[in-house]
Amino acid sequence: MASAAVTSESQASDADQPKLSDLIDNGWKLYEEVESTNEPTSSLPVQVKIKRAVSKLEEATRMVAQLDLFSRNEELEEVATADLKYVLLPALLGALTMKETNPSKRLEQVQKARVYFLDFLKRCKEYNIMKFELPKPTQSPEENSETGEDSSSGAAAMPPNPPDLVAMAVHRNAKIERGKKETEAKLSEIRVAVDSGQAEDEVVRDFYLLNARRWVTIALEEIESIDQEVQILKKMGSLKKDSAHSSRQQQRPPMKPFILTKDAVQARVFGAGYPSLPTMTVNDWYEQHRRQGALPDQGIPKSAADLDNEEREEEEKERQIGNDNEEALQRARDWDNWKDTHRRGCGNRKNMG
Repeated sequence: MASAAVTSESQASDADQPKLSDLIDNGWKLYEEVESTNEPTSSLPVQVKIKRAVSKLEEATRMVAQLDLFSRNEELEEVATADLKYVLLPALLGALTMKETNPSKRLEQVQKARVYFLDFLKRCKEYNIMKFELPKPTQSPEENSETGEDSSSGAAAMPPNPPDLVAMAVHRNAKIERGKKETEAKLSEIRVAVDSGQAEDEVVRDFYLLNARRWVTIALEEIESIDQEVQILKKMGSLKKDSAHSSRQQQRPPMKPFILTKDAVQARVFGAGYPSLPTMTVNDWYEQHRRQGALPDQGIPKSAADLDNEEREEEEKERQIGNDNEEALQRARDWDNWKDTHRRGCGNRKNMG
């Protein structure tokens, strides 16, 4: 492809949208502000800058795809100098995506950042910008089963306590910094001239190529870290699912309530509330216990004082009858006649049902 930078930028220019070069320049500048700030990455101002930078760089990526600036059939020497900076678009997007803070979507974010970094590395590999080996693609559990690998082998090899992600990030950044020192020293020498717009074409070209090589090192380190973090996040997700499943199994099912019925109609409507148990009405229960002599006014043992009083009364009655007391004899005869014509309990209105 022999399109010049001026041609590509003139095609991208439009009255309703910013120029392609402005989009990547502004997005790159916002990234550098985020990288150099002393504020926490999770703070609102920093996250707003990240969102703005991602939006600009995503728009620039869409425009690059529409203009078809890069082709697998061309060599690096055929790419215009001003177009070389667009090679960095996926690398910048990957770095910004890693800085987004959303714990509930962390796995999705790191996987998205890996796609960006891998796309950048493939482009650099195609143009032979730097010699390196592409990272191996990650395999899903289904692919692992097809190749005979146990999907749980990674989880089994992991330590019981996952490593501290913050410590991993600090170690990764230290390694990246050691590898970038030489390249950044060269970049700092020529950046002033490039930013002023007075640098020659060869100097500008070296500036973008040095940036691309620097980002290759960063992308390789980031992908290695992402692969480790993905394993940890998946393991933590599976542990949460297992914990939730076991807690659901341990919950006892609610007890079915039962209702004591007042009559036969309610017994047929509500039921007993438990199987194979006969139900009777209150009247049936009372009649059954009356026949058995188990009601409150039946079969209640009397106290010793009551028994003594009854014995004394009986003795007094017998003594009066033995002494031919006419009044006592008449009462006894009347009581015997009354019992012959009245059943037991008749006339007792205190304990009526």
